[in-house]
Amino acid sequence: MNSKILLSSIVHKRFGKINHLFKYKVPSIFLDLDELDKVKNNSYIFSINSFNILSFNEKDHGYRDNRKIRDYIIDHLKKYNIQYKKLKIKILCFPRILGYVFNPLSVIYCYDCDQLISIFYEVKNTSNEQHTYVFVKGSNLEMNTLKHECNKNFYVSPFIGMKGKYLFTNKLDQEKINLIIDLYDTNNKKVLMASQAGKFDEFKAIKLLKYNIINPLFGFKVMVAILFEALRIVFKGGRYYARKKKPIDTISFEGNF
Repeated sequence: MNSKILLSSIVHKRFGKINHLFKYKVPSIFLDLDELDKVKNNSYIFSINSFNILSFNEKDHGYRDNRKIRDYIIDHLKKYNIQYKKLKIKILCFPRILGYVFNPLSVIYCYDCDQLISIFYEVKNTSNEQHTYVFVKGSNLEMNTLKHECNKNFYVSPFIGMKGKYLFTNKLDQEKINLIIDLYDTNNKKVLMASQAGKFDEFKAIKLLKYNIINPLFGFKVMVAILFEALRIVFKGGRYYARKKKPIDTISFEGNF
């Protein structure tokens, strides 16, 4: 199958007056949306859009209702005039574990046949808000390491202000993914670096279960780790930035990469 398990390390490093670092290993899933039925039928412990020990649910992404992710992607590719003949969609995210998941970042790769044409970076915060940054591939079709940037449009950490810009470095091939997101302030000083890098393994639910047994209740641990790290930043003297909660999910088109 094109669908894979990604065994990766996630690193968050904060720069400036409050130097801070944490990292952990994660099993993610990299699903070809054309293979959802095949993935579902291959295992009794992994389900699609229903409860199980492990599962993937489309309402965690895109419109976050009963509409398909494919509908969300097609609607916005059309809105942003991104052309294709035969659309293929793959998503990098965490699986649900016993019905629960928190995805700080999901990456949706859009292909015309086998040619990458667009990337949707779907960012969530602990208040269950979502913003998606959309990029389209430019004329350099041979580029292996993708670099693109945009202004920060979404409140993620309460200890980082809204003004700034992101620099994305994204390398994907048949064996691995290496994703780095650097955040710079208005003085062009690096504030934060977040990365996810790892190698693909064949998609077998029993393997995914084994990796999650090694990291028990991983989905809950992500949320607990975020809250724990927030407390550490508070004790280090981190500044808190208040804001109003965003009432609806948002999306922005950020141009070429």
